[in-house]
Amino acid sequence: MAFCTEVEDVISMSLTAVTSLLEKYTIDPKQIGRFEVGSETVIDKSKSIKTFLMQIFEVYAEGPARPTGGAAAIAMLVGPDAPIVFESKFRGSHMYEKLEGKQFSISDADYIVFHSPYNKLVQKSFARLLFNDFMRNASSVDDIAKEKLSPFSNLIGDESYHSRDLEKVSQQVSKSLYDAKVQPTTLIPKQVGNMYTTSLYAAFASLIHNKHSELAGKRVILFSYGSGLTSTMFSLRLHEGQHPFSLSNIATVMNVAGKLKWRHEFPPEKFVQTMKLMEHRYGAKDFVMSKDCGLLSPGTYYLTEVDSMYRRFYSKKDGDYTVCENGSLANGH
Repeated sequence: MAFCTEVEDVISMSLTAVTSLLEKYTIDPKQIGRFEVGSETVIDKSKSIKTFLMQIFEVYAEGPARPTGGAAAIAMLVGPDAPIVFESKFRGSHMYEKLEGKQFSISDADYIVFHSPYNKLVQKSFARLLFNDFMRNASSVDDIAKEKLSPFSNLIGDESYHSRDLEKVSQQVSKSLYDAKVQPTTLIPKQVGNMYTTSLYAAFASLIHNKHSELAGKRVILFSYGSGLTSTMFSLRLHEGQHPFSLSNIATVMNVAGKLKWRHEFPPEKFVQTMKLMEHRYGAKDFVMSKDCGLLSPGTYYLTEVDSMYRRFYSKKDGDYTVCENGSLANGH
């Protein structure tokens, strides 16, 4: 799992992600006509999330949630002639009791990307899709799987959700399809942990990293679920695209393998110590941060100060310097 030190927060991580996107693709901010932000919560006393460009991760008390927690922010550009295209006809939400139209099965998708709090949930989710296909007699279920799932065909409603035997068998029979359609999406979530809002798109980034040379013409299904009451499944159709927005160049620019390799390794005690410090500072004001940002990569934004009015100030690490001076970038007050 991944965590940041006390000199970074949700705002600085978002600044880093957005700035990196604009710089690496030479995008003029004046070309951006609309800006959207998705998050879990806020840390400021007055300003909106969008004011800060923030992606949020939530701090949990000590307990079972901590070992799966992660920290990440992601920025995406939406525009014309893109290599990744939304298929508006393939979209569904749990809020609809029934959707009319052509039934959709696992076999209609080349890859499936899930919201990824932890990988076991991803495995169970895909196995559930296969069981749903079995109940509808879809072509994605082979004869061996049908035979093993047949004892559960009479389960009604919630009974199927509470059957441990069904859960186990469905994961077993879906293993080969999981390895082909889902496993290539799991690299970053497995390495970083639960990124909340970012987790789905980090999984999608994993797919581009692993399979970019094979994705042209493929359909990718994404399933997004938040902490509230809404979940959505939607479809993307991929094309190679033109430089600099080609799939191959996107994979190169993301440099997933390099970024994972450049991480610093710490014992669990350091994580606990950092969490306690950040919990102590939550809601605090009128303090100055350490200027030591030696662990940060060049181009990373970091918190320098929170003044008496809760205004947060940030600076950006340039070059390879290990000591960074306070900057003038404030939180919008």
